[in-house]
Order: sequence, then C-alpha cells, then structure tokens
Amino acid sequence: MTEVYDLYAIRYATNANRRRGENFMPFPTDDPHDRPMPIDFYVWVAKSDKRTILIDSGADANACAARNNKFLRCPSEGLKLLGIDPNDISDVVTTHLHWDHAGNFEKFPKARFHVQRREVAHATGPCMGNAYMRRPYDVEYVCAMLRASFGGRVAFHDGDEELAPGLGLRLVGGHTPGLQIATVATRRGQVVVASDALHFFANKQQGIPFAILVDVADYMAGWQTLDALAESPDHIIPGHDPAVLAAYPVAKPGLEGVAVRLDTMPKGK
Repeated sequence: MTEVYDLYAIRYATNANRRRGENFMPFPTDDPHDRPMPIDFYVWVAKSDKRTILIDSGADANACAARNNKFLRCPSEGLKLLGIDPNDISDVVTTHLHWDHAGNFEKFPKARFHVQRREVAHATGPCMGNAYMRRPYDVEYVCAMLRASFGGRVAFHDGDEELAPGLGLRLVGGHTPGLQIATVATRRGQVVVASDALHFFANKQQGIPFAILVDVADYMAGWQTLDALAESPDHIIPGHDPAVLAAYPVAKPGLEGVAVRLDTMPKGK
C-alpha cells in the first residue's frame, strides 16, 4: 500500500551574489542587463511511519567555499534540527553526481544510495577528461560513490522505478545524462522533487533553460514530465530557488530560513 510522507526542504548553503546570467542559458555573465539572482542549495527529506528517505546529501563547507558559496550547515545538522537522526536514514536518492548534491556520504552510515547507471558512467567516463564537462563534479564525491559501491551500499537504477511505496524515481536527464527526480506521496497529493530538472521557477515560467546542461532538448522535455507527474504547478519543487523558503510554511518555529514543509500547500493557497 502507498505510504504517505512528511516532506521537507532543508537549506544548507546560499549565494547572494549569484547573477541572472549564471542561471539562464542565453545570458552571458557580462550582459549589461544582467542583475542579481541569488541561489539556494537544498536537500529534501521524506518521512513516513516506516522509513526516512533523504533526497540528495548536499556538500560540505570546503566544497562550498571552493566555489564561492556560503555554507550554512551540514545537511545532517539540518536533519537534527527537524528531530531526525542521520543514522535513521534508510535510503539516499542521489539525483545526480554534481558537487552540490552528492557529498557527505559518511554522515549517513546506515543508508543505501540510489543513483542512475548512466549518471555514474558519465561521471567516471571520458567526459571527465574535459575540463568544462567535469567542472560541476567533485572527484572526491565521485570516489565516495565508488567506495560505497565497493561496500555494497549502492543501488544502480536504469530508468524509472518505485523505490518505496509512495516514493518513485523518474529518469529525466538533460542537466546531466542520469538526472533523476523523485515523486513523493504526501497529505496534499503527489509532490515532485524536481532537483535540477528545474533549478528556478523562472526557468520554466520564462522558457529559458539553466546555464549548465548536457542536453537542452532533454532538459526542456523534462518540464513536460514534471507537469504530467505533479497534481498542479504548486506540487513541483525546484532545486535551487530561494522562493521555496518564502512560499512554504516553516517546518517548526525557530527554523525560519532553514527548513520548510512541502507536504502542505504554499502559503495563501
């Protein structure tokens, strides 16, 4: 039977100095009409009566500092603020292996990690010999995935699968060859955690892709997949938009700017 999950977004890093030209494909960073467009970095956690599943595991302070982003807290500490013990995480969905989504594996010692086969093939294959192609990846994080695989803790998926009752994986690609999204059954219906299939609400609203892609057509086709899977536009959660924190209710008092509930409708809806 389908399980119903509490669903949260936890912010672990931010960059207030990000520019619009870095978030939309056609705009070069020196465009005279460019303007600030801050970016946030999240992980997501789905908790039912039977299991607790983390969607992405974020990055650490060193990885954020190396890329001029402000590190706020380890995602494992964010979980603790919600009353969730990182040791209770049964599964981690790695939506893709970019540096900001695939770190901190050591913080979840009892978890099994879920990744698409083609994502690992890309992140360990010939493309990583190209400086531009490997730029969004962190070699230490990719090696951590391989170490987890050697330890028998990685499940390799080949397309769409149901990870647990009420929580599904869907391969969309585009941003990376093996980008997967998660569908989560909640009290308000099926919510789609888009991760980097949709970085900002504005990418889809304006029809302008994000600046870092391996396949533009797949990325834009992914928006149609999001629409088909979600019960409404309000059921789609982008991967990096600060508007998520503003739109959804705080997870609990004292966690303003840290964590919000995604299993309820946006404020005012």
